[in-house]
Amino acid sequence: MTPQDLLEQFGPREAMEYDLVVVGGGPGGLATAIRLKQLCNDKGQDLSVVVLEKGSEPGAHILSGAVMDPRAMNELFPDWKARGAPLNQAVTDDELLILSEQSSSTVPSWLMPRNFHNDGCYVVSLGNVTKWLAQQAEAMGVEIFPGFTAAEVLYNDDGSVKGVATGHVGLGRDGVPTDNFQLGMELHAKYTVFAEGARGHLGKQVIERFKLNQGKDTQTFAIGIKESWEVDPALAKPGLVVHTSGWPIEDNSFGGGFLYHLEDNKVTLGFVLGLDYSNTYMNPFEEMQRWKTHPSIAKHLKGAKRIGYGARAINNGTPQALPKTVFPGGALIGCDAGYLNAARIKGSHAAIKSGMLAAEAAFVAIAEGRAHDELTAYPTHFENSWLFKELHQTRNFKNWFKKGKWVGQLMTGIEQFALPKIGISTPPWTLHNHKADHDSLKPAALCEQIQYPKPDGVISFDKLSSVFISNTNHEENQPAHLTLKDSHVPVDINLTNYDGPEGRYCPAGVYEYIKTAEGKDQLQINAQNCVHCKTCDIKDPTQNIVWVTPEGGGGPNYAGM
Repeated sequence: MTPQDLLEQFGPREAMEYDLVVVGGGPGGLATAIRLKQLCNDKGQDLSVVVLEKGSEPGAHILSGAVMDPRAMNELFPDWKARGAPLNQAVTDDELLILSEQSSSTVPSWLMPRNFHNDGCYVVSLGNVTKWLAQQAEAMGVEIFPGFTAAEVLYNDDGSVKGVATGHVGLGRDGVPTDNFQLGMELHAKYTVFAEGARGHLGKQVIERFKLNQGKDTQTFAIGIKESWEVDPALAKPGLVVHTSGWPIEDNSFGGGFLYHLEDNKVTLGFVLGLDYSNTYMNPFEEMQRWKTHPSIAKHLKGAKRIGYGARAINNGTPQALPKTVFPGGALIGCDAGYLNAARIKGSHAAIKSGMLAAEAAFVAIAEGRAHDELTAYPTHFENSWLFKELHQTRNFKNWFKKGKWVGQLMTGIEQFALPKIGISTPPWTLHNHKADHDSLKPAALCEQIQYPKPDGVISFDKLSSVFISNTNHEENQPAHLTLKDSHVPVDINLTNYDGPEGRYCPAGVYEYIKTAEGKDQLQINAQNCVHCKTCDIKDPTQNIVWVTPEGGGGPNYAGM
């Protein structure tokens, strides 16, 4: 049944009215809601705000390194320490390692580019920080609806955004309502803020509809694959932050590893690979697994136990690629827009700050009796903020690496070390990019195959055992949320020309090519494994895969990630 058929048979949908609807209960979305309520308290007003979160609870889908710059948190809650915010472990030391296959060299602290210095930052579980933010928001009167997906953007007759509709529940795999069917509901607002994270499902639609990226650079992404470990107390080094470049990447692909020591004998580690890689045989998951076997990384994991796994697409965050962030009836914040600072490997402070700026603009607009117009004060405030200055300083970081690994390292050193030493804070040149990540993949005939070692079950693991500890689950009898525009393309083009890259770039074993009973090739989609990383939506060379929202509450249930 089509969506229109469902509405005709079961509609109309129930509608709820709010002053502000926020799509996404991550740090940025919650900061938006909190800041609006703070302004209400300061001015003696009462505005209604609701946050939709597709995870089973706030924080369930949050995945990040994470070393957190507290600058935005200091502004949102100056008393966050007294409130018990879980920023418990200050960074005590930074290491930057250049890896070869069996050895490494350490960049001396005095030579380390400024973007790798983390003085004053904290090693955190961003999932725990998000849960704490949700508690603060609810205490201020914010309504939070966990387990509700925002599946559709709603528009007024004049074309402005009216709000969103949540996904239906209880549709069978064939799209036909089951006995458990419940129609989604509509949430209308004066303004709607989209805070879905990188490659947001609805944010992507809004950008296209309002042509928000017209005249902008092409946004690029990376995939971050992360694990959480419990380590031997004798090897714990709370506050140590390690970043690596070099091995195992053996071509000019952009990427590197991170390893952070938290409190309570926990270590979080992972690998980031730019999704503009060209070799179709590149496998981000396998790159991460063999990276862990390097002596400089493995030494931290002796006698340790892996307790968590996850993956997520990441913006590369150049302000040249930042779309227009406002449109009639709403705004984009955080990674839904692309505010992440790739050079610093940080996005949570940018998400919180952009959410605060959007909330401040929305509060003034609503107080003036406005609705469904453009919150023009939001981008103006951004351009006058410390966040703009920070992103402007690092605007060339990713684009230099598009010219090659050594060029990227050299120019990062010049822009983030040498120029500041002579008093030039911001480089006087700007690099641009107009090539999408999916256009970078080369046909298999032009690529060298990569032989990855088998997992040992001690340091390295396979995908399925990894997905298992991500606590990922979807109701199996529901329409697949990984959709194909054309069912013939995977075999006719992707398998034929690129040797089936879906099975390699997906970090969760969702895609696999199988033989039918007739001996024909067929792409099988194991949607229940999906960890909602969005990599397939970005890297598919034919852009034939479209990620849509599953039923609310599905996907990973990350604990302490």
